[in-house]
Order: sequence, then C-alpha cells, then structure tokens
Amino acid sequence: MIASTFILAQSAPGFDPSFFIMMGLIFVVFYFFIIRPQRKREADRKRMISAVRKGDKIITAGGVHATVTKVEDTSVLAQVDDNTKLRFEKSAITSVPSRTSEG
Repeated sequence: MIASTFILAQSAPGFDPSFFIMMGLIFVVFYFFIIRPQRKREADRKRMISAVRKGDKIITAGGVHATVTKVEDTSVLAQVDDNTKLRFEKSAITSVPSRTSEG
C-alpha cells in the first residue's frame, strides 16, 4: 500500500524541470542549425546585392545572364544581348559570378 502511494505521487502531474530543459536544448539546436545560418546567408546576399556595380555580370532568379549597365536605388538596368536591355529589381539578382570567380 505504501509503495503504490509512493509510485502514484511520483507520476502525478506537476512541475517538471526536465521538460523546460529539453525545450531549451531544442531551441538552441534550432538556432545554431537553422536560424543562424539562414540569417548569415541573407546578410551575405544583401551585401552582394548592395555591392553590384556597372560592368558586373549577374544571374537573376529567372536564370537570365546579363551585364549591368546602370545601377539605381531598387533596380538595375542590364544588357542581355547586343541591343537588348532589361530592368530588374535588385532582389531578383541571385549571384554575381564575375565577382565570385575573382575571389
């Protein structure tokens, strides 16, 4: 009788610090493996887009390869072919291969 009362007292709902410790550890893992790398990639991308200048070769989200001819606040004018120029939002730029290949 006493042993069964002791077992029931241990399994009764109440404050369980191990739950909060596990939730904290899960948050730490999510932060270091998901949130932090994503923030770093986004900061690198913003830095790359803000550094685009005339003459840079770019690749857009649609896969268009072009050379920048004019940079404005939120857009760039890029030459796609000899007589073809297109205006792109800076957010559409996914990479600047001429700069990444130089180092």
